[in-house]
Amino acid sequence: MTANADWPFRQLPGLHMNRLLVTACVLCTGLPATAADPEYTRDLQAWRDAQEKSLRADNGWLTLAGRFPLKVGANTFGTGSDNDVVFPPELQGVGPDRLGTLHVDAVSKRVALKLAAGVTMVAGGKEFTGERVLGTDIDTDKRDWVGIGRLRMHIIVRGGRYIVRLADNESAVRKNFAGRVWYPANERFKVEATFRASPAGKTVRIVNVLGEPSDQPCPGYVEFKLDGETQTLDAIAEGEGLFIVFRDRTAGETSYKASRFLTVEKMPKPDAKFTLDFNRAYNPPCAFSEFTTCPLPPKQNILKIRVEAGEKYRGK
Repeated sequence: MTANADWPFRQLPGLHMNRLLVTACVLCTGLPATAADPEYTRDLQAWRDAQEKSLRADNGWLTLAGRFPLKVGANTFGTGSDNDVVFPPELQGVGPDRLGTLHVDAVSKRVALKLAAGVTMVAGGKEFTGERVLGTDIDTDKRDWVGIGRLRMHIIVRGGRYIVRLADNESAVRKNFAGRVWYPANERFKVEATFRASPAGKTVRIVNVLGEPSDQPCPGYVEFKLDGETQTLDAIAEGEGLFIVFRDRTAGETSYKASRFLTVEKMPKPDAKFTLDFNRAYNPPCAFSEFTTCPLPPKQNILKIRVEAGEKYRGK
């Protein structure tokens, strides 16, 4: 769910040129000229640019065009009305009306794709025909995308059900997207936090926008001060770090109503101090697409303060 900020601004020699660079960054990005640390401002902008690039990428959230639950057994799919899974009409002409069949095997927990005669798809840049087992890896970076022309699809698993997630790389949503919007950088919201470990095996119940609950591993919570008061947020284990779903009193006004996300790349040691930067709070996928099911914050992660930092929301 995160993007690496791996292309910082190039340094230019000379004091005069450095001032020009900082000023140019301020004017083109909306970050304030009063930002205390130019290096921090550059790093933050590089991270935000990477978030923008990731969102606009092929098969990104802006391209999603459908979400189709599959039944156990055979599921024909394509744009034809006689299919079990009927793709949206804007994809008509991308291959025949029936592209093939998806077979869900509840015993082996596999989904097999059998393409219709004469249909060729691509996966990982290579063409294939006939039959292929589709991966269902939950890791976003390892999605097993297959497709034809502008169409791409992969399988996700939610609550034991297998679902086709469809992408249209020429979608109107992607073409018309006006860009992410952010609060100006404010180092007041770059806080010193402490990680408080939980007993081994603790979980936190997370409910998504469809009301579906799941129990996620909760290695601990983060503790910090804002507005002179101690605040806490439960964290979920994600990879080598932490993932935090939260909401504050800007929700529904200037920020996305449902929630925002924060990630900590490396899990801190118990009782260790680390930096928690709300300037890097970002919107969940459902802020950009109706074909996602985002987690909502548990009640203990609903802050009673305004966090005017990180990503804002302009509406769909």
